[in-house]
Amino acid sequence: MDIEPVDPTPVRAFPRASLRQRWTDLTFVHWAVAPELVAPLLPAGTRPDTLDGAAHVGLVGFRMVGLGLGRGPRVPYFGTFWETNVRLYSVDDAGRRAVVFRSLDASRLVPVLVARASLRLPYLWSRMRLDRDGDTVTYRCRRRWPGPAGAASRLVVRVGDPIADPTPLEHFLTARWGLHTRAYGRTLHLPNWHPRWPLHRAELLSLDDELVAAAGLPAPVEPPVSVLYSPGVPVVFGLPTVARRPG
Repeated sequence: MDIEPVDPTPVRAFPRASLRQRWTDLTFVHWAVAPELVAPLLPAGTRPDTLDGAAHVGLVGFRMVGLGLGRGPRVPYFGTFWETNVRLYSVDDAGRRAVVFRSLDASRLVPVLVARASLRLPYLWSRMRLDRDGDTVTYRCRRRWPGPAGAASRLVVRVGDPIADPTPLEHFLTARWGLHTRAYGRTLHLPNWHPRWPLHRAELLSLDDELVAAAGLPAPVEPPVSVLYSPGVPVVFGLPTVARRPG
């Protein structure tokens, strides 16, 4: 099986957008894990995507801005919210690299309900907040529903200089152009596209997190292998397709 290359600037592969939004103030924190730990958590028809033999777990905090359907207007109020997700990396039988979300905490209930019903994405309603003090950014999250209620995370980073030439690992963890999810008995691939990430170095100042463990993964005990920040990008999503073997 040929696996698509890790490409930070791909050509948009779908003609029409089903969703559009903007992601801002993102912090990516990643740990290396053994592939056999994450393989049972991935949708049928996918396997861990690895770099140098390692799989990775990501904790990502950001702000979703201006969610809208297709060419329609942006959704007022409900289309802008904070989000923190726990994610893994997958490749399907067609060689498409993607993200698998183990949890997506969001601060608006309506988008949580819609995403859970439509694509069966593991969205959860949470109380969230982001504070900025100069180059220091703090993300706070406490889960409300459906649970485990009270699961919390507090992440503090110091944003550093822009990265002119990201490493292969930094591209591998951020240049992702789709997601895999299991919905209504099928594994789906939902493509997305955005401009190349503007990435910055970041220093992890503090982390007190329960979301990774609540997502069925070992709580991190070692320092992360990567901490990155991005001011953000505009994003569009295509239509989902069923993940299947090539040919």
